[in-house]
Amino acid sequence: MKGSKENFKKAHIVIIGSGIIGKFNALELSELGFQITIIDPVQIQNSSNAALGLLMGNMYQKRRGRSWDLRKQSIELWPEWITFLQKYNNELNIEKPLIQLTTNEEKFKKLEKFIYETNDTNLRILERDSKFIKNINKAFHAKNIKGMISFKDGRINAMSLLKTLDKYLKYNKVNFLKEEIIKIRKSNNHWISRTRNNEEIKSDMVILCNSLKTVDLIGNLSHNIKLQPVLGQAMAVYINDAEVDLLSLPKIFNINGKNIIIKSKNKLIIGSTDECTTKPEENTFKKLTNFLDEKPSWLIKGKISKKWFGIRSRPVGEPSPIMKNLEDGLIICTGFYKNGILLAPACAKWVATEIKNYIS
Repeated sequence: MKGSKENFKKAHIVIIGSGIIGKFNALELSELGFQITIIDPVQIQNSSNAALGLLMGNMYQKRRGRSWDLRKQSIELWPEWITFLQKYNNELNIEKPLIQLTTNEEKFKKLEKFIYETNDTNLRILERDSKFIKNINKAFHAKNIKGMISFKDGRINAMSLLKTLDKYLKYNKVNFLKEEIIKIRKSNNHWISRTRNNEEIKSDMVILCNSLKTVDLIGNLSHNIKLQPVLGQAMAVYINDAEVDLLSLPKIFNINGKNIIIKSKNKLIIGSTDECTTKPEENTFKKLTNFLDEKPSWLIKGKISKKWFGIRSRPVGEPSPIMKNLEDGLIICTGFYKNGILLAPACAKWVATEIKNYIS
């Protein structure tokens, strides 16, 4: 499709997938004036609903290459988007700081080297005598937990973000179809998306943001893209607050790969994304609390009040995420693995640029 930027309002774009990435793309493109239709059969069951919302950007230790470029751009864009989205939800914000901890001496030495070489004033090593380290070691009955703190990284509530995006999309009359797309094809200068009910939806462009199901849709188009499932799990745990003061701990931290969010004096959330499977193990509690050699008694006796999971997709044989122009008018934007929420702003900006270049 060729034309001037005046054609933006005439162009119809179909976004397949209603997770954070799909909705962020819809937001960015809607602001530019495009007609948007989001299509997803099970909106409330997408993997974004299992996200804990940690934004680990500045902590990323590889400060070069495509992955860092995406993180850096998103870090710069997130404050702007928070300000914009607060018009639809004034409670939406990024909780800071974020703390990364380890009991492995070799990993800690790498953190020290990273911070020394980076010379970023927003990143600091937490010394053994810091209040954070003292309280964490005390709570977990340990002596060797240590790590770093990032004053610019943090957490955004994923469910609150999704609801805020929904409010924006509804207000701006972005169309949503609760349908399953089973085939896409090119017909003249348009794309045809066919639903399981044999309804055909015509659009000028299609953006694929539907995780693992993307492969099914492009299989007949001879694109060699492979994705593997990665399980993200989380649980809310109630503990006896007489045994530990959870409120003495940082609100958001990570110990040996497990993310911990303190919700109240007797409730915390633990989560991780690390299994290449689609089914969670029965003993979720044991798996998610197995981040120290010895668990504190209060955690052993903790009671699960809720547990949930989501299936993410990870590219096979190429970096995460997959952001490509597959054909004229067909863009894939998926395979974000652990970083969908963090990278959503940069992803949406890239997609918008590609579409404007295609139409202009």
